Amino acid sequence: MSDDFNLPQGVVRNSLSGAGNVAGSVVQAGTIHGGLHLHGPGLPTPRQLPRSPRRLIGREGDLAALDRSLAAEKGAATDVTVVVTGPAGVGKTALAAQWLRGLSRRFPDGQLYADLRGYAPGGPADPAEALGAFLRAFGITPVPSSLEEGAALWRSLVAERRIAVLLDNASTAAQVRPLLPGSDHTVVVVTSRRRLTGLGIDGAVFRPLGLLAPEASTEILAERVGERRVADESAAAAEVVDACAGLPLAICLAAARIAARPVQSLAATAEVLGRGTDRLAALNVEGETVEDLLDASYEVLESAAARLYGLLGLLPFAEFTLEVAAVVADVDLVGADRLLDGLIDVHLLEEVGPGRFHFHDLVRLHARAYGERVRDTSVGHAAADRVVDWYLASATAAEAIVSPSHRTLARDYLGRSAHPAREFEDDVQALGWLDEERDRLADVLRWSAERGRNAAAWQLADAMWPLFLRLRPARLWVEAHRIGLRAARADGDQVGELRMLTSGGNGLRNAGESSEAARWFAEALELAGELGHPLAQADALYGLSQTHRVAGRLDEAAGCLRQVVHLRESEDYFRGSALARLAYGEVMLAADRAVEAVGPIERAYHELSSIRDDYEAARAMAFLGLAHGRLGAFDRAEACIEEALTGFRARLSVHWEARTLEFAGEVEEERGRPATARTRFEQSLARYQEAGAAAEAARLAGRLAAYVADSAVTSRPGDAGA
Repeated sequence: MSDDFNLPQGVVRNSLSGAGNVAGSVVQAGTIHGGLHLHGPGLPTPRQLPRSPRRLIGREGDLAALDRSLAAEKGAATDVTVVVTGPAGVGKTALAAQWLRGLSRRFPDGQLYADLRGYAPGGPADPAEALGAFLRAFGITPVPSSLEEGAALWRSLVAERRIAVLLDNASTAAQVRPLLPGSDHTVVVVTSRRRLTGLGIDGAVFRPLGLLAPEASTEILAERVGERRVADESAAAAEVVDACAGLPLAICLAAARIAARPVQSLAATAEVLGRGTDRLAALNVEGETVEDLLDASYEVLESAAARLYGLLGLLPFAEFTLEVAAVVADVDLVGADRLLDGLIDVHLLEEVGPGRFHFHDLVRLHARAYGERVRDTSVGHAAADRVVDWYLASATAAEAIVSPSHRTLARDYLGRSAHPAREFEDDVQALGWLDEERDRLADVLRWSAERGRNAAAWQLADAMWPLFLRLRPARLWVEAHRIGLRAARADGDQVGELRMLTSGGNGLRNAGESSEAARWFAEALELAGELGHPLAQADALYGLSQTHRVAGRLDEAAGCLRQVVHLRESEDYFRGSALARLAYGEVMLAADRAVEAVGPIERAYHELSSIRDDYEAARAMAFLGLAHGRLGAFDRAEACIEEALTGFRARLSVHWEARTLEFAGEVEEERGRPATARTRFEQSLARYQEAGAAAEAARLAGRLAAYVADSAVTSRPGDAGA
């Protein structure tokens, strides 16, 4: 019996045979034969893209880059997958949605969206869930139960359609792959906090999304709270923008907070956002916070990477090297690289150069909050001590190469044996490292004093001596030794105190604090006498001689230096006596007694060259060039100066290169060649400015101003016939 006999009365089963093609609504009819074609409205056209701002401020370059990824001409095959990556809150979804919405005419058959919930509390979405939603959006029900069947149906469905797909908040490449249409007429944008490099196998192109420029951040703030309000409190607005550190979500949250308080000043918000860790709590509007987004990224880290994240947050600086990370984690370099890769993968850390990493300001606050949980535990103390010891050991290794005669005092470490210090091939590499790490060294020095590591604090200041001597960072020189002097006294270490007084006195003198420098040297001389240290007495007298010279008390300076030569020779410190002779020659030049200067300087040069102290020998050669210029031996002066310049450039001594160029200008003046002298002075000024030598730069700028004035006078009309 036919099944038709079981139908309710009046109901007819439809039967279609032949070349029938049915689309759209079902027609209730009897048996149909022949080539009937029925046309209806077809499949739905999904328009699922999330809302985005009317315009994306500061993202013009990123939108243009996305446009370039669609290299195919309009109407040709497309099939592009773009992966937009970046930290939480940087605006990945807004960028992707805005761009795809602008392509709606190019992809008229649908724009689909799926939130893959890569960092949601309940875990990432199953790709089968997203596939089912896509199929249902086109009217396909029921959907296949298996992922494989669903993916196959999805590819078949869109094979000839032009569609755009936004896969938001992806966690892995494996989560994305089943959702890729694979047709010749689709564009897919994947957003993720992870790098998803595995999608490169599928031909994806990658677009990392960076932070906003301050100008763009200010424009967003003005758009949301009012241009007049921002203009009236421009300084406070700048503070708000700075506190948000270029993160669009942070700027929008801050703007919402300000807009909700129309009678409150921007300065009030700026003050709240300036309170360190309070900044994360303040960036909160109706439950949406930057902190929650960062927490979600943190939660997906493996335990070792999460531990390292918190410990890195305790460091006194935001940028660090692979070596430092290895010291913090107490693992080797390979292990540290793997852990850092986990942090980079979720954009909690940025690699800013080979082996160098950086925390975004807000991420650093977040990391510090986790680090505070272990700061006062044995784990936190041990990590901090390892970092201090590593920097102290590395700076000491550099000091031993660049200034071996200065490397005489003991070092107090707390178990650094598992992490050896940096090794350096020569003095140029060692000085280059000190220069590159000067900010971190300064931070560690301050941190050591704050943590009660007094010995480490003054010893680190002592180990940084080559940096101070060669590169002359005046403010840091003084600050480091003031901290070091307090630390040595707190530690009851008189030898350390004595070293801080003499080395720090030199820094004060070079910074223009001659009176305080003289007090430090006088205290050092008294303490050295009490301790019975002749060489320390000589160091103090040497420092006093320099303060006398700067103050114009040249006879007193010369008298001190004669005592220094005697003390150092009596202790068989011949390098030191050579340096004293060089300083004596400098005093003679200052006294306009060039004939008396040449002999001591030449002897100093030969003695320093014999022990291969190339830097000090170059200084002697520079002074010798100046002395010969004063005596009218210009060719010999020029040869000496060029040799000195070559030596300083090879050893990265910008300050002494600047001073030697100044000597060259003075020689050219003596020679009667003002145009050449001016050129040399201009070169010197540029190098002083590069070295941050403000006092020397100001002095030389005044000297050059006189040249400009003289040129103006001599070039006046009518002067030619005078």
